[in-house]
Amino acid sequence: MTFEKTTEKDSNYNHLEKMATLEILKNINKEDQSVPLAVEKAIPQIEKLVQQVVLKLKNNGRLFYIGAGTSGRLGIVDASECPPTFGVSPNMVIGLIAGGDKAIRDAVEFAEDSKDQGWKDLQKNNITNKDIVIGIAASGTTPYVIEALNICNKNNIITGCITCNKNSPLSNVAKYPIEVIVGPEFVTGSSRMKAGTAQKLVLNMLSTTTMIKLKRVKGNKMVDMQLSNNKLVNRGITMVMQELKIDKETAQKLLEKNKSVRASINDYLK
Repeated sequence: MTFEKTTEKDSNYNHLEKMATLEILKNINKEDQSVPLAVEKAIPQIEKLVQQVVLKLKNNGRLFYIGAGTSGRLGIVDASECPPTFGVSPNMVIGLIAGGDKAIRDAVEFAEDSKDQGWKDLQKNNITNKDIVIGIAASGTTPYVIEALNICNKNNIITGCITCNKNSPLSNVAKYPIEVIVGPEFVTGSSRMKAGTAQKLVLNMLSTTTMIKLKRVKGNKMVDMQLSNNKLVNRGITMVMQELKIDKETAQKLLEKNKSVRASINDYLK
């Protein structure tokens, strides 16, 4: 199969600057509606990768996301949400971006073109074959990501990827590729749009399913979430009340004592 960059193909729309505001908004929304359907087609691929992630994390391994630009930022967002949402260590899921932390806010010129920096960044985090690495690149052609995964393979480190082009160089390197084919962007080549949305949806599915399988969710509640603000404390009190069928004052005292929804529930039931 030949490789075609559908993410770079001409938009299905032209003369965007002549469109009325409402027309632009409706057309962007129309394109966005195709993204969940494209993700649905990739669920079998997502399932295979999730199974590998769960296996590694159950055995004290770590999950690394590695990407450039929008893709790298999306990985960092997903990684940064895991500790507060599921109460896991910040070292369990780690996001790396070409150009380092500066690139989270500002584009770092040509950082994504480096063929050796990706592996160097993984080495800084003491990567081993207990870990798993997922490369994120809408185009599937980012050298920083591809070469990092290539070296991971040579070191018996399991690799996966999230990309939006079929049969890309990245897909061919990753042992567990996820390909979400969203087609041309509304603004030609602006892969922060549909491709970025697709990557975010996949990351949500991947990390959430993993944490559920690691028993970081009870029923449908985030019982291990960090109680880092008043909103979350109040949510925690409500969760304890509902789970134990107790009054608010008792639930609040339990939470103040145990600093955790799960620990509060276990304390009351012991």
